Amino acid sequence: MNKSDLVRAIAADADVTNKAGEEMLKAFANNVMKAVAKGEKVSLVGFGSFATITRKARPGRNPATGAKIRIPAKKVPKFVPGKEFRDMLS
Repeated sequence: MNKSDLVRAIAADADVTNKAGEEMLKAFANNVMKAVAKGEKVSLVGFGSFATITRKARPGRNPATGAKIRIPAKKVPKFVPGKEFRDMLS
């Protein structure tokens, strides 16, 4: 399923136009990204949780030269599926 398929599915389920469905999807994604960027956790019971985690700095190697490098710590988004979502896959 790609974005346009998802927009059509949302529009059909909500009984709105495809344009309104696209706006709903954009609003959802933008609000989740803003919250996670601020360090907040977004929990949707049954679906899952979006959060920010910090990866520790670690040693690494430059694949081209083989030289040792230091990979800096950084923050990355993380999604953990909820029980209902996990159970759907079983």
